[in-house]
Amino acid sequence: MAEATYPLLRRRRRRFKWKLPRLHRRARPIAIALLAFLGVMAGVYSATRPAPVDMAQALAASRRTLAEGNYNAARHNAQAALRTDGNSVEAQLLLARAFLELEDGGAAQAALTRARELGVPAGALHHLVAHALVLQGDAVGAMRELDHAPAEHAGYAARIRARAFAAQGRRGAALETLEALVRSDPNDARAWADLGRLRFSGGEVGAADEAASRAATLSPHDPHALTLKGELVRARFGQLASLPWFEAALRRDAYHYPALIEYAATLGELGRHRDMLAAARAAALAEPGAPQPLYLQAVLAARAGNHELARAVLGRAGSDVESMPGGALLAGALEYAAGRYGGAVERWRALLERQPMNLRVRSLLAAALLRSGEAGAALDVLGPVLERADADPYALSVAARAAEARGDRVRAAALLDRAARGGQAPAAVFASPDAPVALAAAAASRPNDPTFALGLIRGLADGGRGAAAVQTAQALVRAAPGAPAAHVALGDAHAALGRWGQAADAYRRAADLRFDEPTLLRLVDALGRAKRIDEAAAALSLFLSQNPHSLLGQRLLGQWQLGTGDVEAAIETLEGVRARIGATDAGLLAELSRAYAADGDGTVARRYGAAAYRLTPMNPAVVASYAAALEADGNPKGAAQLRAKLARL
Repeated sequence: MAEATYPLLRRRRRRFKWKLPRLHRRARPIAIALLAFLGVMAGVYSATRPAPVDMAQALAASRRTLAEGNYNAARHNAQAALRTDGNSVEAQLLLARAFLELEDGGAAQAALTRARELGVPAGALHHLVAHALVLQGDAVGAMRELDHAPAEHAGYAARIRARAFAAQGRRGAALETLEALVRSDPNDARAWADLGRLRFSGGEVGAADEAASRAATLSPHDPHALTLKGELVRARFGQLASLPWFEAALRRDAYHYPALIEYAATLGELGRHRDMLAAARAAALAEPGAPQPLYLQAVLAARAGNHELARAVLGRAGSDVESMPGGALLAGALEYAAGRYGGAVERWRALLERQPMNLRVRSLLAAALLRSGEAGAALDVLGPVLERADADPYALSVAARAAEARGDRVRAAALLDRAARGGQAPAAVFASPDAPVALAAAAASRPNDPTFALGLIRGLADGGRGAAAVQTAQALVRAAPGAPAAHVALGDAHAALGRWGQAADAYRRAADLRFDEPTLLRLVDALGRAKRIDEAAAALSLFLSQNPHSLLGQRLLGQWQLGTGDVEAAIETLEGVRARIGATDAGLLAELSRAYAADGDGTVARRYGAAAYRLTPMNPAVVASYAAALEADGNPKGAAQLRAKLARL
């Protein structure tokens, strides 16, 4: 019989005891420590977990930082708002505007596309989409968008249209558009900044500086305007004077990429390498993968002699870095130093195609070709250099070795003889292979392009028509008074006629617009020839006050000190130059020999004189300095022999 069930009679519940597993005595401390660690991590997570984003506050912060010129912060705040509400139209538009200011056209276009999906009318976005397309290099697409831009954004659209014109190579149309815009709205800071940038790219430094000053005055919080002003101050007045402008831009936006790059490059020129490295690293954080910060870091490594590190850093930059002339030059130099001459040839040949008038690149490429066994190609590359009376000894010696490698010993001997004499001829200011008639036709066909007018001036001077060259240069100065190249061309034309005072005046006006090393060299030389010694000294002093690490400036200063009898200062200055460039410049070694001889140290003078003599034994200046050194060292017989040789030279 089945057992009866009594629903009201409950069975006794079985009690279960939960026990922790027994741990070995040695394992207990580990378990306790693990539990404590987990507790600490939970506390840390709770403390560091970002607080929920307040949508209204994030939007307000994005608007505020965008207006203040802190574009990276504006982007960050807009992204924070979108993490809270991905369908916020205002946040998408703020993000798009921030990306446009950061010149990230692809990201800006993506944000604008999302805004359109969220219901923003297409007609309200045409000017912004056009801006994004220009940043991506699509000028034609930008023009199509601008044709439909709303009237209330006509000024913005005109500014972007000017950028599209410039991208298409229509610089005249771009200038006309921007000049009309600033006439109609003189308070448009962005239009002034774009006008300044365009003028600067065309060499109109004076007019560019005026436009940049207007932009910086109207919009003192805009890092774009402040960076442009810094670049112009650097071009006109020197490295030191530009630093406050770049620093002002970075106070607005600490990760403003253009300001960081210009700041880092300027710090490097001033010898502040630690600060340069910090700025370059910040730029790399601002634009991950951008080639310029890595290039600057590679330059630092190469200057320190760490070629492996420099090569590794350039490798991280990829092929984009070689699109920069400096990057291609450095990459070739590193390949050459490592004995990979084919790699050096590849990089320097590509660079020469872009800069066919770069004589230094020609000499380097020829040396690499010679090392690669292509002596004939080396001579072909050096052809334009060898035709110049002022060809430098290095290029001549490379050509001599190439001629010898081809079995042409007669030509090799002639080239070695020229190299031994050193570069005695004055630098060739003009070098135009075309006839003046062709150059005049080219200049007439492109009246808005000063490059063709400069070519005509050079052609006239080459052809012995100095007066016509001066007249043409004067017309160019009247047409482009803010272009330093026009004033330099006028000075060169006067110099070709021996009018050194007028040449110096023209060079001074050029220096007021762009005080760089070539202008300094011309100005000091012309003032010296015009017997305006005090003015030459003042010009050199002013240049060095802003560019204290300029090798050319230091070299000129040492020569000046030696010429005025300040021997101890000359020795200190010239030794500083030698420490930076090495003992391969015969002229520098001869100057040091003269300085030590004048200081009564014949032993050191003889050593420097002998080193210079080994490099260029047929150079009269080197022979004279070596003779003076032997005299100071108590060897009158050797000095007499050298003076006899000097008389024959």
